[in-house]
Amino acid sequence: MLRSTFSRLMAVFIIVILLCVGMLFGVFYVTARDAQIDNKVEALKRQAYDIGYLSGSTQAQRLTFSLSSSTYPLRELLARKLQDVKDNYSAYCMLVDSSGETVAYFLSLLKEHQELATTFDPESLVSTLQTVLTGQEVVVRTQSRAGPMFTVAVPWYVGGRVAGAVYIQTAAQTIQASYAGIVARSAAAALAALSIAAIIVYFFARRFVRPLSQMATAVGRLPFGDFGQSVEVTGTAEMRELATAFNTMAVKLRDTEQVRRDFIANVSHELRSPMTSISGFLKGILDGTIEAKDQQHYLGIVVHETDRLMKLVSELLNLSRLESQDTAPVLRVFNINELIRVVMITKLPEMEAKGLELAFAFAQEECHVLADRDQIEQVLINLADNAIKFTPAGGTITLSTLRTDEHVFVRVRDTGAGIHSEDLPHIFDRFYKADKAHISGQGTGLGLAISKMILDRHHQDLRAIPQDTGALFEFTLATAEAKPHAE
Repeated sequence: MLRSTFSRLMAVFIIVILLCVGMLFGVFYVTARDAQIDNKVEALKRQAYDIGYLSGSTQAQRLTFSLSSSTYPLRELLARKLQDVKDNYSAYCMLVDSSGETVAYFLSLLKEHQELATTFDPESLVSTLQTVLTGQEVVVRTQSRAGPMFTVAVPWYVGGRVAGAVYIQTAAQTIQASYAGIVARSAAAALAALSIAAIIVYFFARRFVRPLSQMATAVGRLPFGDFGQSVEVTGTAEMRELATAFNTMAVKLRDTEQVRRDFIANVSHELRSPMTSISGFLKGILDGTIEAKDQQHYLGIVVHETDRLMKLVSELLNLSRLESQDTAPVLRVFNINELIRVVMITKLPEMEAKGLELAFAFAQEECHVLADRDQIEQVLINLADNAIKFTPAGGTITLSTLRTDEHVFVRVRDTGAGIHSEDLPHIFDRFYKADKAHISGQGTGLGLAISKMILDRHHQDLRAIPQDTGALFEFTLATAEAKPHAE
């Protein structure tokens, strides 16, 4: 069974080559055969005319057709011509003059060639000679039980009048033998061409399917987690595109696998840290290691770690929902300035506890956008929490909006330590923390990743703008016109 691409290509190519070579050989064979037959028949007809001319000249000298005791040059030449016809064509010849006198030469061939004997028909011969004596030439090919036959009959003239006829008959095998060598050489050439073409096709097909074989091998390793596979980009344009796509897919899978491993490691770390604290403090209280006067303090730490654990689980759920296909933004028109004020009011206790200042810089009093209000509120909360966390006591957090014809630019700026240049490319990665220390209580490392994903779903942008001091985050929203009852 032809199961592989290589074997099927080879089979198709060989069949096509066989058909092409067979057709070309057939056309060449028929053309060569017909041309050779035409040439041989034409040569035989010339021989008949030569014999007729010599016969007419001999008769003009009042000589008989007999050649037995002749010493005249014309009769010698006539004898030689008749002998050539016998030797070269295995044909017998008959000479007939206008008076009906007939002389036959080499009728013994009828005994040697069965096909000549079986087709010897006196009535047909007489009819043909009568036609020729009227001045017409006859060239016919007849089919007998013994095979095809060729008959050539031409008139000969004396003094411008038909004086007689030359009748020559030979078996077609004699003429066919003349092109048998051509057929053999043509068949050998066709076989050689087929062999060379098959070799070329073999190497071409092997080279053609090599990238597919490499990809099949590489794909077979992917289920076992071997994502380091790549294939050579070679072959046809489609093969190169397929190889490039495969290599890109392999890189993406490798990156995705690394992200998955990092994600599991980070989640494990983030979950283990508060759970270890909770478990340790509770065990200390239960077994009396922590004295009664300190229990209230450590219970407060347990509550804090529990809240952090709940926040982590909540953000993981939010991240999972955002990655699903069921979280398309529910777009509506609302006033982004009003939403910013509402969010920051909820953050005032935290800011007052750290002694932080809050400032607004709105270019317009009302600035309407088209977006999912709940999801944009989550983005503002995440950016505000980030600013509060990294702004030292006495610092300032400023929120501003700027409207253009197509976009509204929302900025959250703080006066904290800022973001180092080496951290900028990674701040939107999951669980990435610029301090690299995973200090307890310093967040989950998911807020910026969730915010980035929300804005990507809105086909908008979120970026961190480098600053000499402090951090500046900016995101865009689609501009909208105010509507009645718009929020």
